[in-house]
Amino acid sequence: MELSNHFISIKKSPILFFTTKPPFSTKALTKPFDSHSPKLTSPAHSLQLETLKILEWSSLCNQLTPFTSTSMGQSITRNAKIPIGKSKEESQKLLDQTAAALAVMESGPLDFSGIEDITRILDSAVSGTLLTVGELCAVRRTLRAARAVLERLKDSGDCSERYAPLLEILQNCSFQIELEKKVGFCIDCNLSKILDRASEDLEIIRSERKRNMENLDRLLKGISARIFQAGGIDKPLVTKRRSRLCVGVRASHRYLIPDGVVLNVSSSGVTYFMEPGEAVELNNLEVMLSDSEKAEEIAILSLLTSEIAESARDIKYMLDGIIEVDLSFARAAYAYWMNGVRPIWTSEGCGGISSSGGDYLLSIDIEGIRHPLLNGTSRKRLSNILGSNSLNSMEVDEDSMLDTGKPSKNVSEFPVPINIKVECGTRVVVISGPNTGGKTASMKTLGVASLMSKAGLYLPAKNTPKLPWFDFVLADIGDHQSLEQNLSTFSGHISRICKILEVASNESLVLVDEICSGTDPSEGVALSTSILHYLRDHVNLAVVTTHYADLSLLKDKDSRFENAAMEFSLETLQPTYQILWGCTGDSNALSIAKSIGFDSNIIERARKWVEKLVPEKQQERSGMLYQSLLEERNRLEAQARKGASLHTEIMELYHEIQAESEDLDGRVKALMAKETQLVQLELKAANSQIETVVQNVETQLRKASPDQFNSLIKKSESAIASIVEAHCSSDSLPASETDTSSYTPQLGEQVLVKRLGNKLATVVEAPRDDETVLVQYGKIRVRMKKSDIRAIKSDKKSKATILVPSLKRQVKQSFSELNKDEEVSHGPRVQTSKNTVDLRGMRVEEAAQHLNMAISAREPLSVIFVVHGMGTGAVKEGALEVLGKHPRVAKYEPESPMNFGCTVAYIK
Repeated sequence: MELSNHFISIKKSPILFFTTKPPFSTKALTKPFDSHSPKLTSPAHSLQLETLKILEWSSLCNQLTPFTSTSMGQSITRNAKIPIGKSKEESQKLLDQTAAALAVMESGPLDFSGIEDITRILDSAVSGTLLTVGELCAVRRTLRAARAVLERLKDSGDCSERYAPLLEILQNCSFQIELEKKVGFCIDCNLSKILDRASEDLEIIRSERKRNMENLDRLLKGISARIFQAGGIDKPLVTKRRSRLCVGVRASHRYLIPDGVVLNVSSSGVTYFMEPGEAVELNNLEVMLSDSEKAEEIAILSLLTSEIAESARDIKYMLDGIIEVDLSFARAAYAYWMNGVRPIWTSEGCGGISSSGGDYLLSIDIEGIRHPLLNGTSRKRLSNILGSNSLNSMEVDEDSMLDTGKPSKNVSEFPVPINIKVECGTRVVVISGPNTGGKTASMKTLGVASLMSKAGLYLPAKNTPKLPWFDFVLADIGDHQSLEQNLSTFSGHISRICKILEVASNESLVLVDEICSGTDPSEGVALSTSILHYLRDHVNLAVVTTHYADLSLLKDKDSRFENAAMEFSLETLQPTYQILWGCTGDSNALSIAKSIGFDSNIIERARKWVEKLVPEKQQERSGMLYQSLLEERNRLEAQARKGASLHTEIMELYHEIQAESEDLDGRVKALMAKETQLVQLELKAANSQIETVVQNVETQLRKASPDQFNSLIKKSESAIASIVEAHCSSDSLPASETDTSSYTPQLGEQVLVKRLGNKLATVVEAPRDDETVLVQYGKIRVRMKKSDIRAIKSDKKSKATILVPSLKRQVKQSFSELNKDEEVSHGPRVQTSKNTVDLRGMRVEEAAQHLNMAISAREPLSVIFVVHGMGTGAVKEGALEVLGKHPRVAKYEPESPMNFGCTVAYIK
C-alpha cells in the first residue's frame, strides 16, 4: 500500500493488531480530579470522605453540573470529583483560574461543543483494537475543538494577561495537529467514508472497480432486457445474490440463459436468479476488487489507529487540560449565578482588619454568607448564564436547582445571611443557643465555605470574605450510632472525635456538633473541657456547639476561647438565625416546647423545676441576655435616628444648592464655549506662525553655508521670541505653592507633575482618600501624591507655552550640535513631519520593517527622528537594533531628557 501524500507513505503496511500487550505504557500524565489526596493515610482519607458526606459536598458539586460544557466535566461534578487544592498555592491557582474564566465570559462563552470523551477510543487503540471511521472522526473533532479553545484564549489581545491562568493549563499540551490533518486527509467525516486519496492503491482499486461495475451493469441490463422481450420476466431485473450480480428469469424460461449459473431461487420457486456465462469473469473481478478495497481500507484504518495509539498519552494529557478549563468556566458561571465573591486567605499574622471598622484583626471575616444548598432569592436565572454550548442548557429545570427566582410572601429573606467573624488568636469557638436556632447550619456553612475556597469556588457572601487555608476540614455532625459495630450514640460520637484528634494538625478546621452529649452532664462537661483544651493547642480553629453552659466559662480563663450564641426572639418565640459573637445563649427549650403546642401544665411544672435547680444562675443568664438585646436595640435605634437626621440635612443643602445653580449652568456653558473658541484661535495662530518660521529656517539652512548658520540662528530665535511674547502674558503657568495644598484635581483635567519635570499629564482617576491621584503621561500611568501636582491657570496658554519653548530648545540644540560637527554636515537637526518616523502603537516586527523603509527612503547626509515612545521598551530595543545594524546609519543618538521617547539617527 502506497499512500498518496506526505502524511502516510508506507508500502504494503501490515494490519496492526496487538494481541499480547500494548506497544507502550498507557499511564497518562493526568492531573488527578479527586476530592481527596491519594497520599493521605487511611484514617485521614476515610475522615475526609465522611466529612465531605456530612457537609453534603456531592450535592454542592452537582450544582456545578449545569454549567459544565463537556461530558467529562459533567461526570466529574456528578461524582463529586472536582479538584480541591492540596496546598495554599494550588487553591490560589484554582481561584485565579476561576477569575480568568469570569474575564473571558465578559466577551462571550467559550465553545466546547466539539469536544468528546474519547478516552475509551484511545484505550481501544492502545490495546490494538482497530478503530472505526466514526471513532477516528471523533478523535479528529476533539483535537480540532481543543485547539480552537486554545486559539480563542490566545487571540484575546490586551486581555492575554488576565487569561494567563487558563493558558498555563494548556501551554504544555500537544494538540496533535499533524494527526488531525492525517485523519481529515484520509476520511470524509461528513460522509463517514475513506477517501480515494488516502492511498494510491485505494484510488487505483476503486477506479478499476468502478470501470468493471459499469461494464457488468451494462451487460446484465442488456441480457435482462432480452429476457423481458422474450416474455421470460414481467420486467427487467438485475440484482445481487451471494455477492454476485445476476438477472431474474422465470423457471419456465431458463433456457434463455443456456450457460447461466443458478445462484438462488425465489421462495415460490417461480423465479430463478441466474448469472450469465458472460458475466462470470466480470463478477469474479468485482469480488476480487471488493476484497482488495476492504483490505486496503483496513490497512489505512490500522495505520491511523497505530498513530493514535502512539499519541494516546499526549491526547489524554491534553484532555485533562481541557477538563480543567471546562471546570474553571463551570466555577465561573456558578459564581455568576449565585452572585459569589472571591475569598482571600489570611496569614498566620491575620493580615486583615474588621470590615465593620473595628481596630482588631480577624482570622475569619465573612459577611452575609448563605449556605449554597439552601433556597435563595439572590441567584440569577440559569437561562441568562448557560451558553448554547453547555450540555445542560436545554435539559436543566431551574426549580430543581433550589431557586425559583421568586421570593416567598411569608419569608422576607431565606436563608438568613450570617456573619462569621473570628478574631486573630482564637482557637476554639463555643456556640450555644436554642434548638432549631441554626447552630449546626452555621457550622456547616463555615465548613462548606472552607472547602469551596480550597476548590477555587467563589462564596455566596458580601464584600471580600477572608479566611485561613485549612489543610483538613474535619467534622463530627449527626448521630453515629451503629448496630453493626455495636456503637451507641455516645460511643460513635466519641469514637469519631478520637479519630479527628489523631488526624488534625495545626492547620486544620474541626467542627463538632453537640460535643460529648448523650451522657451524664457532669462527665460530659469534664470530657468536653479536656477535649477543647487539646484542640486549642493542636488545631488552627475548632468550632463546637453545645448546651453545656459551663463550656462558655472557658473564655474567662483563656483568651484563645471565644463564645457565640444563636439569637432567639423572646417576643415571637422564634429563632432569628443570627450569630451573636462574644455572647452566650440559652437553649430556650421550654419556650420552644410552648411554641409548638406542648401542654401548658407540663411546661409550667418544668419551669418550676428549673427555678429550683438553678434559680440564681437562670435568672442571671436571662437578665444578661435581655440586657444585651436591649443595648443592641438602643444602639441601632440611635444610629437610625442619626442617619435620618443627617439625610434631612443633606437634602436641605442639596435643594438650596440646586436652586442657586439653576441660573449658573447656562452662563458657565456660554463662558466655556467662548473661552474655548478664543483658545483655539490663538493656538492655531501661534502654531501657524511657528511652523512658518521652522519651514523658512529649514529651507534657508539647506541653501546656506556653515558660516551663515549663526545669523540664521539669531534670526529664528528672534522670530520665535516675538511669537512667544505676542501669545503669552507675563503670568506664570503653575499655581503658587500656597494654592497647591487646597487644590484638588478633577477627572480629565490637565495638570503639571512636579516629579516628572513639570511635564503635562492628564488626570485619569478622581483623587482618593489617601491624597493620591492617578495621572497619565503619554502611555504611562502613575499614581502621584496630590502635593506633587500643580494646576494650570489658563487653558489657552498651556499648549502654546509648552510647544514654543520646546521648539525653541529643539532648534537651539540642533544648531549647536551642527556647529560642533562641521566635518560631515548632515543638514539641520530640526524635527519636522517629513523627517520623523512614528513607531508608537506598532508591534516590534511591524516597527522594524517600517523603520527600514524610512531609512532607505531618506536622502544622503540627512537626519531622521525615530519616535518609539516610553512604553514597555520593546519597540525601542527593536528600533535601536535596526539602527545599529543598518548600513546607511552613520550614528545615532539615544533619547535625552530634552526629548524623551525619540532617537536621532544620521544617514550616510
